[in-house]
Amino acid sequence: MKAGFIQTSPHFGEKERNFDQVRELSRGLTADLLVLPELFATGYTFASLEEVTRLAEPVGGLTTGFLIEIARNTGALVCGGFAEEESGRFYNSAMLVGSAGVLGVYRKIHLFNRENEWFSPGDRAPLVIDAGGLRIGMMICFDWFFPETARTLALKGAQVIAHPSNLVMPYCQQAMPTRCLENRLFAVTANRIGREKRGTDDFTFTGGSQVTAQNGMILSSAPVDRIHADIVDFDPYLADDKKLNDFNDLLGDRRPELYF
Repeated sequence: MKAGFIQTSPHFGEKERNFDQVRELSRGLTADLLVLPELFATGYTFASLEEVTRLAEPVGGLTTGFLIEIARNTGALVCGGFAEEESGRFYNSAMLVGSAGVLGVYRKIHLFNRENEWFSPGDRAPLVIDAGGLRIGMMICFDWFFPETARTLALKGAQVIAHPSNLVMPYCQQAMPTRCLENRLFAVTANRIGREKRGTDDFTFTGGSQVTAQNGMILSSAPVDRIHADIVDFDPYLADDKKLNDFNDLLGDRRPELYF
């Protein structure tokens, strides 16, 4: 399969401007899977509940339509983060779409920092979507810090994790080889660049989007300070083999009855 990321530099609150940036970066690309950053359409650093209320949208809204547009233009399944509103509650969410519509929505389980002021934590278990035989799981940014997230997706059969992110700490890019190795799956981490100084927060985002293989190898790594898009080839079915050798199977050797 051909899979990759689009690393952007969003302008807070300017959805159409942010859409245009993705349109330009995706021009001429063809892929099976493309991953965009967390909250790519709105920017990350909300300063009030009023801003969240104004910028959040339901599934089927403006951002959904845009992601489907990119899916049609590139031939890819597209995963991107958005501020979701449902029944007066707000979630830091990601959706996976194809050219025909929405395939699934994941709500971030592990909220970071002041996200806890604006968003409700995800109320659904991580899901794996079977899209024409390709099994894709989703997690969002800080979810990587909790190994249970990736392990849950592996146990549900994911071959590839789509990982929209707005990373500000310097750890994730170095940690993803371990997450992928311990679960024998691939991951596409799509980060952003730039700085947002809003309210009491001042965040500089670390870029370095990457594609990580099931054996821990980094297949692609973006610059830390420039918008960038890249696509690589890999065989997702390698993730179906959890054996390290003739005697060790990463999932089969688990001893959950002794873990608690």
